[in-house]
Amino acid sequence: MIVLKSDREIRLMRQAGRLVAQAHEVVREMLRPGITTAEIDRRVEAFIRAHDAIPSFKGYRGFPASTCISVNEELVHGIPGPRRLEAGDIVSVDIGVIYRGYHGDSAWTYAVGTVSPEVRRLLETTERALMAGIEQARVGKRLGDIGYAIQRVVESAGYAVIRDYVGHGIGREMHEPPQVPNFGEPGKGIRLRPGMTLAIEPMVSAGDWRTKVLSDNWTVVTADGSLTAHFEHTVAVTEDGPYILTLP
Repeated sequence: MIVLKSDREIRLMRQAGRLVAQAHEVVREMLRPGITTAEIDRRVEAFIRAHDAIPSFKGYRGFPASTCISVNEELVHGIPGPRRLEAGDIVSVDIGVIYRGYHGDSAWTYAVGTVSPEVRRLLETTERALMAGIEQARVGKRLGDIGYAIQRVVESAGYAVIRDYVGHGIGREMHEPPQVPNFGEPGKGIRLRPGMTLAIEPMVSAGDWRTKVLSDNWTVVTADGSLTAHFEHTVAVTEDGPYILTLP
């Protein structure tokens, strides 16, 4: 069942989303060669809890950390630890916050130091795909319109859309119906209605779309070792158009 949110609920999700965005600002300030992913995770958790909120991810299905931090060929669900970031790495940081019972969720892929023009193009394309998908999150559109818009941007740049992992509905639960694929056919799927809240999150590979899970049973990597990028916003479908809840 897809749960439509009231204006009050969307306002609460906006408060959760603002905290997510501010936590990403904390990450941006910390990112430098030599820092460990565990240090980033600890600082983000401290920020969230200092604002009377709860990290969405910690303990979720047994996940041991407050953020998912995935480096280079790691796509999603990377576990923070002693790994030190190096100049030229790209690192995806996924942050979720529960505020007064409602979730906000956003991921961003950052460059550590200077990266090549090819890597910068991967990041820019994936962010552009996210915004193209969000633009389709309008009353009367269909779910396939979001996926198609994302897929068109990604594949026209010569990259691959990950098929095994998709976006999702969000609200009182971190994962709610419907699933939001990053591929699809325009005009297909459920019709979008006011009050729907979606985590739209293109996940892109510079090589093949196939993935595998590492021995920690969490970290997802590309099967061919290709670099990946992951960008995500929580978005409300409103009569006035898409409302991005995870902006500063």
